[in-house]
Amino acid sequence: MRRSRDKIISEILSVCANGENITRIVYRANTNFTTIRSYLDILIKNGLIESKPGKPTIYKTTQKGQEMMNRLKVLQEELEDIKL
Repeated sequence: MRRSRDKIISEILSVCANGENITRIVYRANTNFTTIRSYLDILIKNGLIESKPGKPTIYKTTQKGQEMMNRLKVLQEELEDIKL
């Protein structure tokens, strides 16, 4: 079964909480580089993740991203409770 977008976003936000490079994000979020790049672009544009230039670039969850991650976690737990 495929993971939902909100689950992938939640995992990326969680992985980036302390700052990570793209390779670690790919492995820890269990996805691929193409998928991660598209999600990172969306998350950066919405202010949920910030990128810190360097070698390698580090991606870190913002305060807004942490708040979103917490809300997603609560929602996912509630949805699991109602599944049959």
